[in-house]
Amino acid sequence: MVNLPPEILGSFYLGAEYDNDTNEVTDIPVNYDARDLTTHAVCVGMTGSGKTGLCIGLLEEAAMDKVPALIIDPKGDMTNLLLQFDNLSAEEFKPWVSPDDAARKGISLDEHGKATAEKWKNGLAEWGQSADRIKKLKETTDFTIYTPGSTAGIPVNIMGSFTSPGPDFEAQAESIRERIQGTVAALLGMIGNKEDPVRSREGILLSNLFEHYWSKDEDLDLPKLIKGIQAPPMSQLGVFDVETFYPQKDRFNLAMDFNTLIASPSFRNWLIGDDLDITKMYFTSDGKPRHSIFYIAHLSDSERMFFVTLLLNNLVTWMRRQSGTSSLRSLLYFDEIFGYFPPTANPPSKKPLLTILKQARAFGLGAVLVTQNPVDIDYKGLSNAGTWFIGKLQTERDKARVLEGLKGAIAEAGKSAELDFDTLISSLQSRKFLLHNVHDEGPILFNTRWVMSYLSGPMTRPQIKSLMAAKKQATPVIAMNASVTNTNATQMANTNNSAIPPSIDPAIEQKYFAVYKAPPEVGLTVSAENSIVYEPHVLAIGKVRFNDDKRKVDIVNDIAVLTHAPDEFGRINWSEAISINNWKKVLNKPDHPKSVEVRFGDVPDSMNTAKELKTVQKEFSDWIYDEKRYEVKEHAKLKITRGINEDEGSFASRIDHTIRELADEEIDKLQERYEKKIEKIADKIRKEQRDLDEAEAEKQDRRNDELINVASTVFSAVFGGRRSRRSFSSVTSKRRMSRRASERIEESKEELRELEFDKDQMENELVEKTREIKDKYQDLSQDISITEIKPRRADVKVDKILLVWYPYWISGNQKLSAAKLE
Repeated sequence: MVNLPPEILGSFYLGAEYDNDTNEVTDIPVNYDARDLTTHAVCVGMTGSGKTGLCIGLLEEAAMDKVPALIIDPKGDMTNLLLQFDNLSAEEFKPWVSPDDAARKGISLDEHGKATAEKWKNGLAEWGQSADRIKKLKETTDFTIYTPGSTAGIPVNIMGSFTSPGPDFEAQAESIRERIQGTVAALLGMIGNKEDPVRSREGILLSNLFEHYWSKDEDLDLPKLIKGIQAPPMSQLGVFDVETFYPQKDRFNLAMDFNTLIASPSFRNWLIGDDLDITKMYFTSDGKPRHSIFYIAHLSDSERMFFVTLLLNNLVTWMRRQSGTSSLRSLLYFDEIFGYFPPTANPPSKKPLLTILKQARAFGLGAVLVTQNPVDIDYKGLSNAGTWFIGKLQTERDKARVLEGLKGAIAEAGKSAELDFDTLISSLQSRKFLLHNVHDEGPILFNTRWVMSYLSGPMTRPQIKSLMAAKKQATPVIAMNASVTNTNATQMANTNNSAIPPSIDPAIEQKYFAVYKAPPEVGLTVSAENSIVYEPHVLAIGKVRFNDDKRKVDIVNDIAVLTHAPDEFGRINWSEAISINNWKKVLNKPDHPKSVEVRFGDVPDSMNTAKELKTVQKEFSDWIYDEKRYEVKEHAKLKITRGINEDEGSFASRIDHTIRELADEEIDKLQERYEKKIEKIADKIRKEQRDLDEAEAEKQDRRNDELINVASTVFSAVFGGRRSRRSFSSVTSKRRMSRRASERIEESKEELRELEFDKDQMENELVEKTREIKDKYQDLSQDISITEIKPRRADVKVDKILLVWYPYWISGNQKLSAAKLE
C-alpha cells in the first residue's frame, strides 16, 4: 500500500516508484511538479499500456489543483472523467458496467456493479485514496462534455471563431494572419476542397475576405462570407483585378459549395450551443475552473480537422492575450495527435500546435500530447517537450522512433542520454511508465496510481446525452405578468375602458409596447371573445455614474425600468420595477391585430399631467441614489480588483494564477536558501567521507605493518639476536598507531552519522516549510470581498419619464402579458 502524500498546491500525485530489479512497487510516491508542464509533456504507449489511466490521473490532479483544461477526445476515453462516484456504491457503478462482461462471468448486472464498486474502493485504498478525495475533485472543478456538430452533449457554436479579434489588427497582424490561414484551411477542408490554402485562388480569396472584415473590426459568419465570395468588397487581388484573378463564374461554384454546407440540416448543429470562447471553456460563469472535454469521435475526418483547427487557433489567440508567467495557468490535452502532427505533411492543425509548443511556456499554457501511433509523429516538433511518459510499445520500430524523439528532447534541453533507455523501455509492462523530466536529475520508473474516475471505456453519444442532460436543461425566461392570473379581468383593468386613448396633457410623451404574442402563444384558445387592453405604465429612463479612483472604476450605467402607475398619493414601488433592455427597440406605435377588440385603461390623476410626472422624476432620481450600487469584487490581500468588462472566470483565473505565482516564488526562495545549507552539509559529508576512507586505508596499512613486525619479532625470539627487544617495542608502537587509526575511523563514522542526520533534518524541514507555504496559499483564493460603490448625487441623471401603454390579452377572467420586454 502507498500512503497518500500531502495535498500540496502544485504537486501532482501520479503513482509510486517501481523497482525493476525486484518487480515491486515501492512506497515512494511520485509527485510531479505542475510547473514542469509549462514545458509540455508527451505520453506514448500502445493499447493496454495504461496510458488512459495515467493521463486521467494527471488531469484529476490538475483539476484538484484548480488548473483548467481543454481536452480533445477523438476516441471517447476522456469522457470517463465524468464518472466520479463519490459514494463508491453498486448503484452508481451499475449503469456503467458492461452487460457483456457480466454475462461472460456468469453473474447478474447487480452483482457485477457491486463487484466493480468493491474493486474500485479497494484499488483506491491501496493508493491511500478514499471517497472524500473524489468528493473534493467534484467540488473543485466543473467537467463538461462538448459535442461539436451534435446535440448529444453541449453543442459548440463555431460562429464565434469568425468573430473579429479586435480593433488592434495592425499591432497583431502577423498572429492574426496565422489564425486566418488556419481557419481558411479548415473551411476548405469542410467542403472537401484539397487545394493549397496558401497558394490556391480559393484560399487567397477567403484569406483576403477575412482580413478585409477583421481589419475593420467586423465579425464574419458563413452567410456574409458567401456574399463576399459572390461580390468581393475589394477590387484587386495582388496586381490583378478580382475578375481576372478569380472569375465570377468560378467564385459562384465556391459560394455554392459553402451554401450547400450551411443548407444541410445536419450542419445546423454547428451553429447552436456555447460559443467557442476559450475563457468560458476554461471557467464557468461563476469562476469555477472547468475541464472542457471535446468529444469528436462521431465526426468525419474533415470535420475533426475543421473543429480541432478552429479550437487550436482560438487557443493561440487567447494565449497571446495573457500576461507572462512561469507558473502553470491552464492545460491543453490532446488524447491522440496521430494525423494532426505528422512529420512531413502540413495539415491545418499542425501550425497552431507548433506555435503552442514553441511559445505557450511563456504564458503558462501547458500541452500534453498523447499517441499510441508513435511512428508517424513529428518528433522534431516534439523536441520542445520537457516531460516524456513512455509506456509499453508494440514493435521495435515504435521503440526506435520514440527513442529518437526522446534523445532529441534530451539534447534540446542541453543534457546527455547516459542511461540505456532501450533496455528500460523493453522491460515495461502495463501501468509501468518511464518518466523522463528535464527538470529532474534523471529518469524514473513508476507505477500509475488508481484513478478516481471509473474507466468504463469509450462512451457512446446516448451515454453522453444522459450524462449531460442536467446541464442542457433550458433556463425558463420569465417576463413581466406573463403567467395566468385567477383574478377577474374586470377587477384588474379599469372599469371605464375606452376604444380610444384617453386625453392627457400634451406635454407628456407617450409610447406603446407592440403586441407580439398571439393567444395560443400565451395559453389562450383563439376566440372572438379575446380582446386587448392597453394599460398605462411608467417607463423611467436615466443613467448613473460610479466612480472610485482607488479601484480604477469609472462607469456609467443606463437605467430603464417599467413600473405600474403611481398610486393616489403619487407613490411608486420601485423595488417591483422591471428592467427594460433596448427600450428604444421595443417601444413603437400601436401595433395589434386589426380584428381584435382594443380598449384603453384610464390614466390615473397621479400621472396625467407633466407636473405629476415631475414628482415621479424626483422619486426615480432618489431611488437611483438610494438603491443603486456598483459592486466590485476584489481580493484585498492580493490587491486585485475585477475589471469592469472582466467576466467571473477571468477574474478567478487571475486570482488563482497570482496565488500560484506567489507560492512558486516563495518556495523558490525557500529552496534556494535551504539548498545552500544542504549543499554545505553535503560538502562536509564528502570531506568526512574522504577522511574516513583515508583513516581506513591508514588502519589497513598499520595493520599490515603490525603483522609484519609481529612476524619479525617472533622470528627474532625463536632464532635469537639483539633486535628482539627493539622488535617488541616496535610492535607495541604499531599497535598504538593502529588503535589511533581505528579511533579516527569511529570518530569519522560518528561525524558522518551526525552530518547525515543534520542533512535529513534539513531536508525534512524544507519539505515541512514548503508544505506550510502551500497550505498558506491553498485557501487564499476564497478571500474575495465585495465592495459597494455608491454614486454621488451629482452623478444621477434622469433623462425622461414616459407614459407607456402596455398590452394584455383578456379572455374571460384571464389576463396575460402580450408584449415583448426586450
